[in-house]
Formats: sequence, structure tokens, C-alpha cells
Amino acid sequence: MEIKQLITFKTAAENLNFTYTAKILNFAQSSVTAQIKALENELETPLFERLGKRLVLTEAGREFKRYADKMIQLSKEAKNAVSGAEEEPAGTLIIGSSESQCTYRLPPILKEFKDQFPKVKMIFKPIYSQEQTRAQLLDGTLDIAFTLEPIQHYGANLHTQCLVAENLKIIASPQHPLADKAEIYLKDLENETLLYTESGCSYRVVLENLFREAGICTSTKFEFVSVEAIKQCVMLDLGIAILPEVVVKGEVEKGILKELVCTKVETPLYTQMFWHKDKFMSLPLQSFIQLACNTFGINYKGIESKNL
Repeated sequence: MEIKQLITFKTAAENLNFTYTAKILNFAQSSVTAQIKALENELETPLFERLGKRLVLTEAGREFKRYADKMIQLSKEAKNAVSGAEEEPAGTLIIGSSESQCTYRLPPILKEFKDQFPKVKMIFKPIYSQEQTRAQLLDGTLDIAFTLEPIQHYGANLHTQCLVAENLKIIASPQHPLADKAEIYLKDLENETLLYTESGCSYRVVLENLFREAGICTSTKFEFVSVEAIKQCVMLDLGIAILPEVVVKGEVEKGILKELVCTKVETPLYTQMFWHKDKFMSLPLQSFIQLACNTFGINYKGIESKNL
């Protein structure tokens, strides 16, 4: 197999479109098809399959992509070592993150990383569930993921680094009738309009579990895809929400939002960082992990980090 074929495969695997792959690489589409077919013949297994109009990687294709990434990177390093050239690191990092983390936790890391690696492209993909995150890390769709949830055991194939505890806050408009109470109880929320994030979101799950354990059935629920939309609706006194403290701290301090103190809601979540244990640790990826740990005061010990 040739490096050219591996690059073609990698590009096709990331875009899942042979026509677009040909355009990116400045090849004829027939050339892309021929190179992929030659790889499949050599490996004696299909790397792609069509499901209706969709092109997807097979299980073998997802597995092979990890090796293709490593071989392409090693080829570049070998070329630079022999030629004596010190090429500035480039490439792409694909990062999975929730909206709240992308908005409130990652910006300082991203700024410092961009200063160090201006040629590295960063692509952000939203994550909505534990199952989705694990699957995308395992198949190479994501290079690294940041989650906000209880400590998770994603299996021996993934490295994890817990970065910081995230407390949850119940918030309401200062004009809400419950805002004047020194403390509320879960029962007080039974007839309130609750503004939820999407189904499966970790902090929504926390509140739903608490209600279930207390035998409380809430009547009115609104569901949003954006925590910022939830905050705006709470400010307009359209309902009550539960969100991470980092998301609402500024508004609570300014008096725009009111924290409803409830001692029953004390389950901390954690910002955690995951990556595949077999992922090729390029300099940009290693540096990104190191920067994330430094930002939260974590002593990062390299790829020997604890597996969960």
C-alpha cells in the first residue's frame, strides 16, 4: 500500500463522500474509487459500504483508519527527520464537546493552543450522550472529547482525565414566587414549568432521577437544545431550570438570575476529557491534552493516564 492511497482513504473516511474527496485532493473521482478499491483488495476486506444514499465506514474501515493515521504521520516525521526540515505542525483536531463546555470551559485552552499551533485546524462536534461519545472516540470520528457528567467508566480502550467538579444550580427569575425563599424543596417544583436541556443530558438526568426517587411527577416541561436559550427564558420568568454553576454564575452574581437553594440537589458532575488509548499521540494532540490539564491545575502524566 502507498502513502497516496492512505491519504486518499483518510480523506474519504473523514468526509464520507468520494466526490468531495476527489475535489479536496484534486483527483478524478475514478482515481479515488480505484485507490480505495486497491486498498480493499490488498486488505481483503471492504472499507466502505453504502446504506441507501449514505457512504459509511465498515467496522474494518474504522479500525484501519487508526493505523492509516499513524502511518501518514510517521511518514511525515520520517521525511522531516531525513531532510533536516523542521516543519511547523499542521493537521486537524476533531473535538467533541457540549455547548456549555465549549462556551465556558474550553476558550482559554483554545486560545493558548492556537497561539502555539496556528496551522492546526480545530473542528468541534456537539455531543449529546455517553453512547454517542464513546462510539465516536472508538471509531476515530473524534480525536478527543470533553463531557460533563458523573465519573464514567467508558472501558479499557479509552483514557480519561477528570478535570474539575461542576456543581449544579437551580435557577429562577428574581420575580419568581420561589425566589424569596431561603430554601426550597423538590416538592415545591412539582407544579412549576421546568426548562430542560435535551433528553439524555447529564444534568437533566440528575434532576429527573431526583424527582423519580422522591415520587414527584412534574407537569409542564419545555425542552431546548441551547443552555443560552434556557437562561434567556428563565430571565423572562418562563420557568425554572437546573444548569451547571459555571453557566449561571455571572448572572446570579449580577442579580439577573436567582439561585433556588435546595439541599437535595448536591450531586456533582465533572468535566472529563477522553481519548482512545491507541490514538496516535501527535505533538498537537499531546499539547492540547497538556494545556487542558494545566488550565485546571492537573498533573498530567502523559499517555500513561489512568484508564477508566
